[in-house]
Amino acid sequence: MFARIAIAAVFAVLLALLSGGARAQGVELAHLSTQKVEDGLELGFTARFELSRSAEDALHKGVPLYFVAEAAVARSRWYWRDARAGRVERSWRLAWQSLTRQYRVSTGGLHQSFATLDEALNALRGISGWHIADAKDIEDSGSYYLEFSYRLDVSQLPRPMQIGLQSGFALSVEQKRSLAPDFTLK
Repeated sequence: MFARIAIAAVFAVLLALLSGGARAQGVELAHLSTQKVEDGLELGFTARFELSRSAEDALHKGVPLYFVAEAAVARSRWYWRDARAGRVERSWRLAWQSLTRQYRVSTGGLHQSFATLDEALNALRGISGWHIADAKDIEDSGSYYLEFSYRLDVSQLPRPMQIGLQSGFALSVEQKRSLAPDFTLK
């Protein structure tokens, strides 16, 4: 009798996990690389993620979604706090334009429109050649590391949505990686 109840409970939990409500997924970094160039250090990344149903619904109801990528380069020091060589942040705004029936991705003062959500998401899933540190701030000697994060910024959602925030809006990834002497990632 107890075994049947236990099996039924396990089956119910598995069914709940496989249903549409468990569609929210995290962010996976498909590619993360650094390259030393003449004027400093550049970063490139590609992220893989899908929006949850609740995030898509909010987007189609006129709520813009903000994605933020942050990168910091620091030099390890045993005798004091680590020295920061560079810190940068980039944000993207994804919005649905109901009159033109297009998605709009904005970063800085640049805007681009897309016909489908997949095309719009591809535009903000990665970047290459992003300048993250100046040449004068990184030396050839020393031990450096990179702290990188990419997330859906829920702090920029309207306040009422932040109160009952659902797990579908929790998209983020963080990594801390050491840099080799040639400033590529180890």
